[in-house]
Amino acid sequence: MTAAQERGESFVLATIIRADGSAPRHAGTKMIVWKDGRCHHTIGGGEMEARVVKEAVAALEEGRPRLITYSLIDPAKGDAGVCGGEVELYIEPYLPPKTLFIIGCGHVGRALAAQAKLLDFRVVVTDDRVELATSETIPHADLYLPGPFADALTQFSPHKNTYITAVTRNVPLDLHILPQLADSPAAYIGVMGSRRRWAQTKEALLAAGMTEAQIGRFHSPIGLDIGAETPAEIAVAVLAELIKIERGSSLLYSS
Repeated sequence: MTAAQERGESFVLATIIRADGSAPRHAGTKMIVWKDGRCHHTIGGGEMEARVVKEAVAALEEGRPRLITYSLIDPAKGDAGVCGGEVELYIEPYLPPKTLFIIGCGHVGRALAAQAKLLDFRVVVTDDRVELATSETIPHADLYLPGPFADALTQFSPHKNTYITAVTRNVPLDLHILPQLADSPAAYIGVMGSRRRWAQTKEALLAAGMTEAQIGRFHSPIGLDIGAETPAEIAVAVLAELIKIERGSSLLYSS
């Protein structure tokens, strides 16, 4: 389980918390279930385990734990087995840590990293200017990925608890990076720039073959409109937007 967490994987821990009467396994027995239904260890096999796997995958999609009880008496009545007892399980999803993936380690990237740490984000930074993606230049990151962006993606794969901010120095760089992100499971992909810059970027992405649905994954201009001007103010606006998304508040985006 610890190794899976270190790799940033999503999984569910299913634990038998009560076993009354005749049951295949005792209280305290645990099983790990991944999102594709693979399992590590067993809680007894058979129909009960198959149902637990389905519950686990659903809990992972929902991101919330659940408590389930199975009778093991009469399958004809819908029970999960014939052992004669009853089993109660706690289904607990483990999601990767909330991560801010900052693309671009300039002034805004540095401000984002510093403020994101105050909000308990895991901070991952990348820049093709290798001298910028360092602990000396941007000391508040957890993972540094200097070099070409394609190389960065081989070392860090965005997950559903990843928030991506592309705060790059120009449109050509965005045109190189954004197609590699459109189909990622990230919760948010924000692109820094004015409305005019985004209009140019969107037009070029469409011309390059991206679909409207793919481009709809991007949010630009980035951040809430608070009249931000300085890098620190822009970082506040961006992180305020991420908090709003995380809390489930409704947002209107301009495209």
